[in-house]
Amino acid sequence: MTDHLDRPFAPAEIEQTCYQRWEELGIFQPQPGQNPYCIMLPPPNVTGTLHMGHAFQDTLMDILVRVHRMRGEETLWQPGTDHAGIATQMLVERQIVQEGGDRHQMGRSAFLEKVWEWRHASGGHITRQMRRLGASCDWSRERFTLDSGLSQAVTEVFVQLHDEGLIYRGKRLVNWDPVLRTAVSDLEVLSEEEDGFLWHIRYPLSDDSGSLVVATTRPETLLGDAAVAVHPDDPRYAALIGKTLRLPIMGREIPVIADHYVDPEFGSGCVKITPAHDFNDYQVGQRHHLPLINVFTPDARIRDSLEIFSSAESNPAEEIPSALRGLDRYAARKQILAQLESEGLLVQTDAHKLMVPRGDRSQAAIEPYLTDQWYVKVAPLAEPAIKAVEEGRIRFVPENWNKTYFDWMNRIEDWCISRQLWWGHQIPAWYGPDGHIFVARHEAEAHSQASRHYGMPVTLEREPDVLDTWFSSALWPFTTLGWPEKTPDLARFYPGSVLVTGFDIIFFWVARMIMMGLRFMDEVPFQEVYIHGLVRDAEGQKMSKSKGNVLDPIDLIDGISLEDLVAKRTRGLMQPQMAAKIEKSTRKEFAEGIPAFGTDALRFTFTALATQGRDIKFDLKRVEGNRNFCNKLWNASRFAMMQVPEIRLLHGEKELMAPERWIIGRLQHCEAAVNTAIDQYRFADAAHALYQFFWNDYCDWYIELCKPVLRADSPFTAAQQCGTRNTLLRVLEAGLRLLHPVMPFISEELWQRIAPMLDKGGSSIAVAPYPIADLQRVDPEADADTEWLINAIRAVRSVRGEMDIPPSKLLPILLQGGDARDRTRAEHYQHWLFALARLSSLEWLSDSEEAPPAALQLLGDLKVLVPLAGVIDVGAERARLHKEQQRLESDRGKTLGKLGQESFRSRAPAEVVAKEEERLREIEAALQQLEEQAARLELL
Repeated sequence: MTDHLDRPFAPAEIEQTCYQRWEELGIFQPQPGQNPYCIMLPPPNVTGTLHMGHAFQDTLMDILVRVHRMRGEETLWQPGTDHAGIATQMLVERQIVQEGGDRHQMGRSAFLEKVWEWRHASGGHITRQMRRLGASCDWSRERFTLDSGLSQAVTEVFVQLHDEGLIYRGKRLVNWDPVLRTAVSDLEVLSEEEDGFLWHIRYPLSDDSGSLVVATTRPETLLGDAAVAVHPDDPRYAALIGKTLRLPIMGREIPVIADHYVDPEFGSGCVKITPAHDFNDYQVGQRHHLPLINVFTPDARIRDSLEIFSSAESNPAEEIPSALRGLDRYAARKQILAQLESEGLLVQTDAHKLMVPRGDRSQAAIEPYLTDQWYVKVAPLAEPAIKAVEEGRIRFVPENWNKTYFDWMNRIEDWCISRQLWWGHQIPAWYGPDGHIFVARHEAEAHSQASRHYGMPVTLEREPDVLDTWFSSALWPFTTLGWPEKTPDLARFYPGSVLVTGFDIIFFWVARMIMMGLRFMDEVPFQEVYIHGLVRDAEGQKMSKSKGNVLDPIDLIDGISLEDLVAKRTRGLMQPQMAAKIEKSTRKEFAEGIPAFGTDALRFTFTALATQGRDIKFDLKRVEGNRNFCNKLWNASRFAMMQVPEIRLLHGEKELMAPERWIIGRLQHCEAAVNTAIDQYRFADAAHALYQFFWNDYCDWYIELCKPVLRADSPFTAAQQCGTRNTLLRVLEAGLRLLHPVMPFISEELWQRIAPMLDKGGSSIAVAPYPIADLQRVDPEADADTEWLINAIRAVRSVRGEMDIPPSKLLPILLQGGDARDRTRAEHYQHWLFALARLSSLEWLSDSEEAPPAALQLLGDLKVLVPLAGVIDVGAERARLHKEQQRLESDRGKTLGKLGQESFRSRAPAEVVAKEEERLREIEAALQQLEEQAARLELL
């Protein structure tokens, strides 16, 4: 270990060296143990960088893994990355364009070679960042969703599901990104409220007897209208149901239908139904057997002629007006509105707020689009997955997430698994000359099937689409362990112990892993699912680049200058106004940049915030406080080791006095609380117990109680001093092992120095035994005595603080009341009282004696009196109190004035009002304390 313990704690000096040593020693690889314990890392995108959500989630997983490893279990944290089809293809394609190339000119094979080059050169960035966070994955087993083994497994699953009729190809409505020209999942669609318009358009009745007015936010889809719907109970339109309308611009006749989907209160109560361009309209169209009329090309331009799909025997092509052909959807919107207005059919235009779905990668508005895609028929897979949770074979923590899971699983729809990309698992399907589909494990098998089907060899064409990345991720728990081979790892580590993930992917990943695990392993993929909240900023706002409130965990670990932080936050922002706003906000909030907090402080902050709630409000002040916690632990350890200049001082006869027995008992309580909290996924409770033990019990009190015993002029015996030295180090050593899963770096550095002093050395604290409480070591009598001593010292110190008496001033103390036990304790512990409360004398008053004017503190029935005559300057203290009282009265008046303004309460955010109310309570409490101090002065 390095020789820097005599200097202030500097995380950068220990962290990377420590982690490298762990890897070299193979600490993270499963060692034969009593029970297997396995966690699968949710595979981050290979294009990604560590964000706050990753860091929070990885910290919690690492705590679990380190605890179980130290408990002697055969522990595996299986890492890996996802190939991230859309993100990776976009990234590499952008690089090719910058180099003057074009993906389509390169061809698929050359493009994929380019992507693999990028993967090998840059694809490990996020796993390197995970190492910075201290993640103790077994990196020797790292997998990639496109590696050869997983690719073979994906093909096998696809073929088996297809052979069972659970995978099929069909034409349905999907989320379509017109920029990327691919279907995307719901998770890749972000809907936010935007300003728009509601256009009211007149649709004439075919018999010219009147018209209906339809309100729409997307007039460009009018070309594909198949009907106009009204509510069946709306009396305004009851007589029109079954009649036909003449569709503006196109001229074809469409029916008026009745459907409960229509909201009579919205707009005119009439809704245009465009089944090929709206998910709700699609459902209405299915109920009423309406044709599906596609208006757009894959890049969201107007087609030359409508593409019509219906049950009718013939679907004649319908030409689109030449002025609209080839127009972008928004250009077509303007053209259509202009024509409607010229024909007198545009009744009115209203400003309107609407939710616009946009692709999270391209930012393009998503189109509901009718295409041929591959689907998984999920109902047969969902039934056993629902039953597994109902029967308790899988347990959600917190349990309320069961309802979310059941709600979705009982309404589940078939899963679109195809994507129109090149990067990914190419679907193992080939097409014959007549379009017949052959699904096979490889091309030779497909040709063999085709030859049997056609009776001769034929030319086959490979399906160009790739599989949704969630398809391969759904197989992650068993394919990473070697499936379809029956490997020892699969037998040992499947099912996993727990899945740690966010609530936002219960549908997209958790449910699908359960379905696939049950289908291909006949067993659930994990026994528990711990659902954590999402990390938000200190005000509870979602972190986003557009808001300029994103924090980078590596910046919090290493620190970052204000200039670099501003540059990072404004980089890539296209709108100058937004960039200027974010720069101004950043400079105001981080006037001196972000200091280096180190990994341990960040991890402890995440742990302390991990309550079983939905959202995590992340405040840098918490990280700063936990950096101070690291400093305190560092300095306390340095003090403890300094008390043993020679190892021989730890040997010989030992006597454990009450403070020693008390701190040993406090350690047992802490060990019990932490173990219970970890087992119940109450991470914040574990952090609280650790903090209270180290900061309050060990550092603030036990170290203080040790000082009088270990001084050179101490009246204590050699056995008592030996007992104190041993307890000082042994409690610290056990506490470091208890703390290690949360704060791995500082605990390793300190343990490597302290453990050898106690003949407890080893390769790493990471494989040392995790402390288990022995509550029989709790000594109630020692606890009561030590708590009495601490409270007595605290009482005198409280008077010092309230009366502004300097620590160097020795105080006379009078005790009155109490019982015989108080007298015994005062006599037995007087050496600690004199040394730590800084007393000049300690006398008892009888119950009948009148006490002189003094500051009073109570310990039950015992009065602790501090005579103030001659101790303080009464006049100066009165003046100080009066000045402070005036300041607080002024602050109270301002705060009351602000809270009394109705405009402030109605316009200010709720959290701002709450802060002002809390400030008022603090001011009033401070004023109350000043009044009590002034009253005591009046007695002098």
